[in-house]
Amino acid sequence: MSDHQPVTPELRAWIIEQATAGHPPDVVLKSMLASGWNEDSAISALEATLSGYLQEKQAERASVPAGVAVPEPLPQGARTTVWAGDREVGVVMSMVNPRVIVFSGLLSHDECDEIIALAHARLARSETVQTDTGSSEVNAARTSQGMFFERGEHPVCARLEARIAALLHWPVENGEGLQVLRYGPGAEYKPHYDFFDPDQAGTPTILKRGGQRVASLVCYLNTPALGGATIFPDVQLDVAPLKGNAVFFSYDRPHPITRTLHGGAPVIEGEKWVATKWVREGRFE
Repeated sequence: MSDHQPVTPELRAWIIEQATAGHPPDVVLKSMLASGWNEDSAISALEATLSGYLQEKQAERASVPAGVAVPEPLPQGARTTVWAGDREVGVVMSMVNPRVIVFSGLLSHDECDEIIALAHARLARSETVQTDTGSSEVNAARTSQGMFFERGEHPVCARLEARIAALLHWPVENGEGLQVLRYGPGAEYKPHYDFFDPDQAGTPTILKRGGQRVASLVCYLNTPALGGATIFPDVQLDVAPLKGNAVFFSYDRPHPITRTLHGGAPVIEGEKWVATKWVREGRFE
C-alpha cells in the first residue's frame, strides 16, 4: 500500500469506531497492518485521526451550555408510588441518564375520554415550532393531528395540570397549555428534541414566554391496538402507550448531551391519543 495513501472518510470512521469501542491503538494498528498498510503510514493515519477526533470532542464539551434546575418527581430516590396532589400514582420505570420515568394511573379512564371528546372538534394537522423564525409550521416529520388547550381551559385540564405540578414539584404557571394529539394508522413523529435550539434565530423570541423547556410529560389517553410507542433512540428505550399512563423526561440544558432524543413510532393498527405537557424554566405567558 502506498505510503501516501490518504485517510478516507470510511477509514477515519472505522478508526473512531474501534477507539470508541474500547480497542487500544496498538490493536487498531495491528489490524491496519494486517490489511496491508505500511507501518509508518498506518501510524500517521492513526495519530492524525485520533488527534482530530479528540480535538472535536474537546470543542463539543467547551460548547455545552451549563445545566439548570429541572423538575424531579422522585427527589428522595426510587419508589413504587408517588403522591400527585389528589391521587397515588404508580412508578413503572425510572432511568437516571437520561432522566426518564414512566408513571401508571396518572389519569383515570374517564378523564382520558373527556379530554379526547373536548379536543376532537378542534383537531388540525399538527405543527412544530420553527426555531429559525419563532413561528409554528406543518412539518413532514410530524404526521399527527393536534390542538392546544389554554392552561386551565376546562375543569379536567385544570385538575390534570394541578396534578402534574404536584407530581413534578414545579409551578402550574410554568407549564404550557396541554397539547392533544391524535395519531391514525401510519402516523408518527420522527425523533427530535423538545428544547429550543439556542443557535436558531427565532429562539430568543420563543424564550421570552417563559425561558427554555426543561421537561416533558406525555400522557396516553388510549391504548392503540398496535404500535405507537414513545421511543428514545439514544438509549434504545421504547415506552408502550397505555391508557392513563404517562412518560416523563427532563433535560437540564438544550444540548444532545441530555440524550433526550425521542419520537413517536408509527401507529400500525388503531389510533393513538396523547396529551403532552411541556414545562418551562419560568412562568409561561
